[in-house]
Amino acid sequence: MPIQSGTHLGPYEILSAIGAGGMGEVYRARDPKLGRDVAIKVLPEAFARDAERMARFQREAKVLASLDHPNIASIYGLEDSGGTRALVMQLVEGPTLADRIRSGPIPIDEALQIARQIAEGLEYAHEHGVVHRDLKPSNVKLTSADAVKILDFGLAKAMDGEAGKIDIRDSPTISQMATQAGILLGTAAYMSPEQAKGKPVDRRADIWAFGSVLYEMLTGKKAFWGDAVTDTLAAVLKNDPDWLQLPSATPTHVRVLLRRCLQKDIRQRLQAIGDARIALEEVLSGSPEAVSSTGVSAANSAHAKRRVLLFSLGALLVAAITGFVGWNLRRSPAARPVTRTAINLPPGEQLPNLLYGPAVALSPDGTHLAYVATQGSTQQIYLRAMDSLEARPLPGTAGAVNPFFSPDGQWVGFFADGKLKKISVNGGEALTLADAAFAHGASWGSQGMIVFAPKLVGVIQQVPESGGTPQPLTRFQKAEITHRWPEFLPGGKAVLFVTSIDSGIAVQSIATGERKNLIPGGAQPRYASSGHLVYAQGGTLMAVPFDSQRLTVTGAAIPVVQDIVQSANGAAQYSLSATGALVYVPGGAERTESKLVWVNRNGAEQALAAPARSYLNPRLSPDGKRVAVTSERQIWVYDLSRDTLTRLTFEGDASSYPIWTPDGKRIAFESAKNGSPNLFWRSGDGSGGVERLTTSENYQILSSWSPDGKLLAFVDVNTSTGYDIWVLRMSDRKAQPFLRTAFSEAAPQFSPDGRWLAYASDESGRNEVYVQPYPGPGGKWLISTDGGTEPMWNRNGRELFYRNGDKMMAVDIATLHGFTAGKPRMLFEGRYEPTPGTLPNYDVSPDGQRFLLVKPVEQDQAAPTQINVVLNWTEELKRLVPTGTK
Repeated sequence: MPIQSGTHLGPYEILSAIGAGGMGEVYRARDPKLGRDVAIKVLPEAFARDAERMARFQREAKVLASLDHPNIASIYGLEDSGGTRALVMQLVEGPTLADRIRSGPIPIDEALQIARQIAEGLEYAHEHGVVHRDLKPSNVKLTSADAVKILDFGLAKAMDGEAGKIDIRDSPTISQMATQAGILLGTAAYMSPEQAKGKPVDRRADIWAFGSVLYEMLTGKKAFWGDAVTDTLAAVLKNDPDWLQLPSATPTHVRVLLRRCLQKDIRQRLQAIGDARIALEEVLSGSPEAVSSTGVSAANSAHAKRRVLLFSLGALLVAAITGFVGWNLRRSPAARPVTRTAINLPPGEQLPNLLYGPAVALSPDGTHLAYVATQGSTQQIYLRAMDSLEARPLPGTAGAVNPFFSPDGQWVGFFADGKLKKISVNGGEALTLADAAFAHGASWGSQGMIVFAPKLVGVIQQVPESGGTPQPLTRFQKAEITHRWPEFLPGGKAVLFVTSIDSGIAVQSIATGERKNLIPGGAQPRYASSGHLVYAQGGTLMAVPFDSQRLTVTGAAIPVVQDIVQSANGAAQYSLSATGALVYVPGGAERTESKLVWVNRNGAEQALAAPARSYLNPRLSPDGKRVAVTSERQIWVYDLSRDTLTRLTFEGDASSYPIWTPDGKRIAFESAKNGSPNLFWRSGDGSGGVERLTTSENYQILSSWSPDGKLLAFVDVNTSTGYDIWVLRMSDRKAQPFLRTAFSEAAPQFSPDGRWLAYASDESGRNEVYVQPYPGPGGKWLISTDGGTEPMWNRNGRELFYRNGDKMMAVDIATLHGFTAGKPRMLFEGRYEPTPGTLPNYDVSPDGQRFLLVKPVEQDQAAPTQINVVLNWTEELKRLVPTGTK
């Protein structure tokens, strides 16, 4: 029976429960003598009553208590109070390594630092004759001081004989310990083959587990896994890890170390964990030999050796060519002439009018131009050799956006049909590489990886050039909600990208994961071979001197090209080659005016009289007579009967995402007032002041009220877990998480009866709409069947709407006897503004018959048909923006 808070166990006062497992329940307790908090592990009652096993446990515990190392959580003693036996241990604050891995792979340098500390703790224990036997991520704590603490050292052996339960859902700790021979200790996914077979184990079992943990840190995936315990054990005994999952930048020494640790033959396995510590220290110290990466999965194979040899010969050849070119340049210092020309598209062919992604791309050697154009109703990629007068279409690229070249210029990557794809420049079938619901930039690196931004809200992902499961590369920092427009630097060792649409340009090292914020503002960064960082800002190309080795800006930004087409989402129409050429589409920054329109269930439109301007996330008052809407980064209220638009917020900080309280008296909204965007509200008629509802360092976006107005559902953007759904209790202004996972959950919407919560999630690899009971527990229902975002309830509670691209979808809902959902059906299709964040960018009339949407105003300008070309542009760039280097 759980121990209640306030209960005393000997001198210790129980404060709260921490957790429970196969080895007992754990509590936070207060030690009054030393004035510190401790962890109390209460031993299972059946175990504590077994005198023989308890005596053996006490003997083992004395040995464990003698361990004194900064990377091992200490054992303070045993406590026996009223028949309750407990172990008193050091209380270690902070998340477990398992918690950290749930957010995705750990950057290589950070993972190696953690692994080095684990190895140090294991080495010390092994030298004192103690084997952990149950090393796994959940038994490793990460403290706020970046120190590693290994928990439960040796307890598996100390509790030998304890019968336990197996929980298949949680990578179970197998604790069926009936006899000395044939026992199974440890967690199945981290067990050595000899443990899985029930054989006696020694410190080499810890070395196997160490290798499994390091592999999982680097890949975000378990080295051995199955749907059931038996499947997992079979994988341990028969399978090898998927070495291709390792990041391409993983140093050779680390790859070799992993293979040594995970040898199934115990005699061939690494024999001492100290050797692992030494190998890691060599890599972390920056030893050139230790940190080199082959980028292949079988480093010891003949094929890999041939690749290394060819790479070495190639490097020598490049060095020779570089020296020859450099010598000739010294002999002939005259700059190459800068020449300008224009490519006019053939009649009937034009660049897309609404350029939501880059439409032009130069091959790295500058010999080919790929561009997206429409002819009639067909949009596809065209390829043109720069020494040719004609371009040819690439079949298989229908609907394509955002073309980009492979480093050798033989492939063109692009986005289409919700996928990231590639196609040979010689034609053939387009190959799918990964899911990509949105196209917000991609770049192909020289190390065989592609980085891309596939989500409206999300971090930069990376995927092998052959395709596979994408892995996150970047991580959100405070108040960020999106990363986009990635660009590899030369050598593929670092990536430029943009944070939160256009709030800043950052760079991240691939090897270490270290990030530097370079420039506030700007979009679409590119590196110029002249030593400049080029980026777009408000339809102008800017350039700043940049050190690509130290990843630092070394001068001031200067405008270098005016009037380049740039859309509201930051996409700028230009491209650079490694040879110094520039292509761009002239035209300037896109104007972003829109209008509010009613659309009935058949798709018929009726415009509101509100003036055309930039509108976002319109919200109808409960009586349907007023509209709260974001415009010019502030909240406005439009009175439908009087056709008046009145400003509600006046603070200098941006405010957005308004929603009415159920009684129609107040409007809640998100504002960046005094820090990260948090939640506020004020009277809907503008009287009174603004009141803060939440205080957090995280970016927060409110979404929905419960029908009684007592709960407010919102999205909390966490740097570790991404987009999570939280609920604020208005009675005491306390917020609690409802869904907090490694996936992005957004747009939570309370049902009209308050019993259900609809939301969008990308857990399947693309955004879909789901419903769960609130507050739970209960099942989860998939509502959409082919992608979906922006859920919104009909106020009668019998219908749920959502958007799938340009389609407005509806699903019948029944909740009288449980929950059932009908088949999605399309109501209408039209070009209306999608959500730029997580809140639905539309609302539904009280009777459920009309939809209030935001429609872009067609601009009085023709679609572009010209691409400007500047050869040897970097020579001009050197004159305009001197780098200060010879």
